[in-house]
Parts: sequence; C-alpha cells; structure tokens
Amino acid sequence: MNIKKIVMISLVVIIFVAVNLVFFQVDQTEYVVVTQFGKPVRAITAPGLNWKLPDPVQSIQRYDKRLMVYLPGKAEFLTRDKKNIVAESYPTWKITKPVEFMKTVKDVTGAQARLSDIILSELGVAFGQYDLSSLVTTEKKKMKLTEMMDIITLISNEKVKGYGMEVTDVRVKVLNFPEKNKLSVFQRMRAERERIARKYRSEGTE
Repeated sequence: MNIKKIVMISLVVIIFVAVNLVFFQVDQTEYVVVTQFGKPVRAITAPGLNWKLPDPVQSIQRYDKRLMVYLPGKAEFLTRDKKNIVAESYPTWKITKPVEFMKTVKDVTGAQARLSDIILSELGVAFGQYDLSSLVTTEKKKMKLTEMMDIITLISNEKVKGYGMEVTDVRVKVLNFPEKNKLSVFQRMRAERERIARKYRSEGTE
C-alpha cells in the first residue's frame, strides 16, 4: 500500500469521525438538549439533522417527547368517613420544555420522584374530602371517583409545570381495603347475607 492510499484512508477516517462528532440526527419521537460543559444551551424539538461543537465542548442529551405512564405504587389513605383504603394510581405525563426539565429534574427518574410526591399528596387530600360510599358504588349518580381524579389531574398539572412537564391524566388502577381490614369487611358482608337469608327462610316458613 503506497503513501497516497494511506493518506486517503486516513482522511476518510478523520472526516467520518469529525462528522459524527459534529452532526447528529433528531428523531420525531424525541427532544435533544445541547449542553456546553454540562450546562444546557439550546433545545431541538423538531426532527432532522443538526450540528454542535465537538465533544467534550458540547454534548447532547436525548429525551422522549411521547406520552409516558408512571406507576407510583400502592399507598394507604383515609376517606372523609374514616375508612382506610389502598389505592394504586397511574398518571400519564410528558415533557414539554426539555431545557427546563433538564435543569430541574435532570432525567425521567428525577421526574418520577417529583410525580410520586405530588400525586400521592394530592390523593391523600382528595380522599379526605369524599366518603367511601361515593367512590365505590353501583349508583351512577352517587359516583364521585371520576370527578375526584379530574380535580387531582388539574392540580397536579399546575404543580409540575415548573419542571417542564405536563400531567395529562391521573386515574386509579386499584382501589381496595388494607389486608388487615379485609377479614372484618368480609365478615360483615357474610353476616348481612346470612341475615337476609334468615329473613327469606322465615317468610317462606310462614
């Protein structure tokens, strides 16, 4: 291999490396934040080919712009009529301002920690304003669960705006009694059924 070929190959390698250090592609499902020495300087929200200064001067951080679902886990709450219940919620959320998001919560893990604090706090306040009978019922006119969750969604969304996020919805996945209370609930249900059965047997005998 002569010197000319070696020089040409070297130039191609250098150009390839330089292009990868300077140019980058932004997908339609993501935001990209360009950072300079670790500090965000600009956000790219539209898909396409873009450029930056080579590393380590400027780097990029990618964030998903699609709607995400977070499961904070189960938590125990107290209703207005002093009934203990266990609820598992699922907020849906998305990033709206990537630079602000990066400055305040840094990444999805940090965002989920904020969401967990806010959602669980708002659920605790909301459950304390409703009786259990208005949250678990077969009567449509008495059902207030949807109304309660709509209020939580609005309040939670206001609280996360400062983090460059938007909460689009909050719903309850599971609503149950604590394990320690289930036995007494089932015993009361059984006693009620037995009372009704005795009534029917008595009427039948008569």
